[in-house]
Amino acid sequence: MPRRFQGPTTAVVVITVAVVQVMGTFFAAARQPDLRPLDALAFVLLLAGPAALSLRRRAPAVMLPAVAAATLVYLVSGYPWGPVLLSLALAIVFSAAAGRRWQAWTVAGAGAGALVAHFAVSGDEGALIRAVAGTSWLVILVLLGEGARLRHERVAERRRQQETREQAARDEYRLALARDIHDVVAHSLSMIHVRASVALHLGDRDPDQFRPALEAIKTASKESLDEVRQLLGVLRDDAPLRPASGPGLRKLPELAENARRAGLDVKLQVLPEHGTARPVAGVVEEAAYRIVQEALTNVVRHARAGRAAVVLDVPEDGPDAGQLTVTVDDDGRGAAGVPEGNGLTGMRERAAALGGTVRFVPLHPGWRVQAVLPLGDTPITGGQREGQR
Repeated sequence: MPRRFQGPTTAVVVITVAVVQVMGTFFAAARQPDLRPLDALAFVLLLAGPAALSLRRRAPAVMLPAVAAATLVYLVSGYPWGPVLLSLALAIVFSAAAGRRWQAWTVAGAGAGALVAHFAVSGDEGALIRAVAGTSWLVILVLLGEGARLRHERVAERRRQQETREQAARDEYRLALARDIHDVVAHSLSMIHVRASVALHLGDRDPDQFRPALEAIKTASKESLDEVRQLLGVLRDDAPLRPASGPGLRKLPELAENARRAGLDVKLQVLPEHGTARPVAGVVEEAAYRIVQEALTNVVRHARAGRAAVVLDVPEDGPDAGQLTVTVDDDGRGAAGVPEGNGLTGMRERAAALGGTVRFVPLHPGWRVQAVLPLGDTPITGGQREGQR
């Protein structure tokens, strides 16, 4: 992001105003021989105003009174007119911009009163016009400062909002990574644990099945390692958070087959079985896949179930035509009274991020996980229907 223009520095402002006031007044004095000639006090006062401007950031409450006092003493002393009012004008603008509105309006009002009194006493025919013009300029100076203050506040508010959005995006990014890591590691390690137990059991009773069981463990560990490496690549900014080849509904048959190898009889069904289903966005596919993955992982790890049914329902028409419904039922012991872990929380978060919901319903026997997700624009791939049973 390019650096925002901050305007001239305080030192540049002080030096420029000091040069203008001193040099401008010096040349203006040559045309005003009837006024008090410039002396050491005059130059001190001409430099005091610009010097007080250096306090605009460190002590804005002191700046305007100091400039006003130096200007007033100069004018009352009868020195020649010139650009001596420049430091006062800038001090009024800076004070209003710093939020010291009462101070800026007080000095502007006092200056307007002094102008009216001065021109009234002078008896000049154009005194009223000059008094009105001077008062108008004082009001304009305060309004310029107010405008600068409002602009600064709007810029600061936009910056705060941008930082809030960026922080929210970073938090969501980390949360999504945590969910993916949990889903990958928990599912893969659960499957490996179950298959290793089966392999140890078969090693004594059926040695011929020992090698296929080890090969299944090897395949599962390799797939898990690939996914973990991909997620680690995300942490190193080497890969996008959701690559185009990420898990989707087309991999549900493979997911069901992995659960079958762990000893769970899984039935996978996609509705409608005939006709054209409504389109499904990629993020919805991934969320549905992860929810089914976590549900089957919990069944294998905790439910002590023998069977599970996964139903993917994408209606063609009707009141629920815009929703994808995923249901996972098992005949295990259920999860009544068991506190929610990271897996169930992750399922809720995935659904909520898409505007959907997840319900956990006890069955007799068993447990039901049902997710309802709004559909997107990406059509369902043909691979989703493979492996239906």
